[in-house]
Amino acid sequence: MTWHLPVSQEAPVVVSNTSPLMNLAIIGQLDLLRHFYETIHVPNAVWNELVEQGAGKPGSEAIAPATWIQTHTVQNRHLVIALREQLDAGESEAIALALERQATLILLDETEGRRVAASYGLVKTGVLGILLQAKKQGIIPSLRAEMEKLQREAHFWISPPLFEKLLRSAAE
Repeated sequence: MTWHLPVSQEAPVVVSNTSPLMNLAIIGQLDLLRHFYETIHVPNAVWNELVEQGAGKPGSEAIAPATWIQTHTVQNRHLVIALREQLDAGESEAIALALERQATLILLDETEGRRVAASYGLVKTGVLGILLQAKKQGIIPSLRAEMEKLQREAHFWISPPLFEKLLRSAAE
């Protein structure tokens, strides 16, 4: 008889920019991140945008007490400075932190941030990817309803072709 030790399943390292956290909080779906990933890592610039500068803004009240969101100081300031030529502070620090922590995934919504993250080999998704995953796993009943809420309450722009493509992917 041979014995097999259980294979250790390390939790994925997920880093987020401001937009996915804020938009999911606005539509009441922030806990999807906790469900999928357990812990979300954010750089100080993102926490500042969300909680300190964002105090009183929609979504910030749900984010501030979330102990499963961990903040970090980015060490590679040279990279952050270089990224700031193209991106805002939160995106720049999020990409730098994802590289430092060898993240499994980075959460970004903005096109330019996603492009830069991809150029560094980072795997990315955004608020729409999270909602699609939740629909496919049966966690939310309607992707359409959540995307409409995102548009209405968070003023999140989704092109009509992308909206339809996501609905087809969700079999709605």
